[in-house]
Amino acid sequence: MSRLAAGVCLITATEPPLRAGGRPGEDVGMTATAFLSVSMDPPLVLVSLREGSRMDDLLAEQPLWSVSVLAGHQLQVAGRFSMKGRISDRLLFADLAYTRGEFSGAPVLTDALATLECRTENRVEAGDHTLVIGRVLGAAQPSPDAPPLTYFRGRYRHLAP
Repeated sequence: MSRLAAGVCLITATEPPLRAGGRPGEDVGMTATAFLSVSMDPPLVLVSLREGSRMDDLLAEQPLWSVSVLAGHQLQVAGRFSMKGRISDRLLFADLAYTRGEFSGAPVLTDALATLECRTENRVEAGDHTLVIGRVLGAAQPSPDAPPLTYFRGRYRHLAP
């Protein structure tokens, strides 16, 4: 499967408040290359999450999440959010340019190729991963003409012009 080139996305969500009416929890993000369009009508997308990962656990309780499709210049963002064993994501978001999604409240990068805000429709266990199918609630193209960031043979790559 390393011979299959893939786009690179940042999946984000915000922990729900600990109590009703309380402040939202921490923002969480992860780099994903297993992301795809499922349906145009209704608009559905799918992301594959490692079972038991922090994002898998969070999206089991938080149905709202966002996707930022990364541009070629966002290689460091991809690397930052793919680190294993980190305790907190707070510092990872500290110097990123992002806004809060209108529908999800989750961070969306202001200079991504495209952004999507989603609500989980279904979760499917598949081996050691969970396939999360989300309905697209909103979409934007902050930097539609930038070249994409791709992942191929275990490395991030840029497409030749």
